Amino acid sequence: MTQHDEQAKRETATIGGGCFWCTEAVFLGVEGVLSVESGYAGGQVKDPTYEQVCDGTTGHAEVIKVEFDPAVIGYRNVLEIFFATHDPTQLNRQGNDVGTQYRSSIFTHSDEQRKIAQEVIGELQKEGIFDGKIVTEVSPLNGNYFPAEDYHQNYFEQHPNQGYCAFVVAPKVAKFRQKFAHRLKR
Repeated sequence: MTQHDEQAKRETATIGGGCFWCTEAVFLGVEGVLSVESGYAGGQVKDPTYEQVCDGTTGHAEVIKVEFDPAVIGYRNVLEIFFATHDPTQLNRQGNDVGTQYRSSIFTHSDEQRKIAQEVIGELQKEGIFDGKIVTEVSPLNGNYFPAEDYHQNYFEQHPNQGYCAFVVAPKVAKFRQKFAHRLKR
């Protein structure tokens, strides 16, 4: 298999649904997901640190970069899981996590992804699944992504008994596994 063939079987989604520990933990269990990396996107500071992002002055959101095999799971399916595992109606927050770094965001890699994201948001809004208006930001990534520090990668897997993981991340992962059992890695 050539490198071109390998790349043809990969697509990337960059999404932010609050704390990246939660979204990373969910997507690591999804069939067809090849890799998940926590990072920062959408801000004006190059190579920000976690502390800078938490200060809320960089403009970056906590995001995950999801590489997936589109023959196994499509971009629309990735977004359906994303919307089902966070509250896209909360502006600049997810539960007790408050600040622009926790905003609901989709950073698109193509016009096609932008179109699909807008369609999914429109459909969810029309179906009235959420009590409020969906405030998820949809904008082009344009290379504005920076990986988070190593200690953030696979955080939930490495620290399942840490307080935040036990009380916030674990319930989200359990909810995902129940609702999307058909999408779990075997």
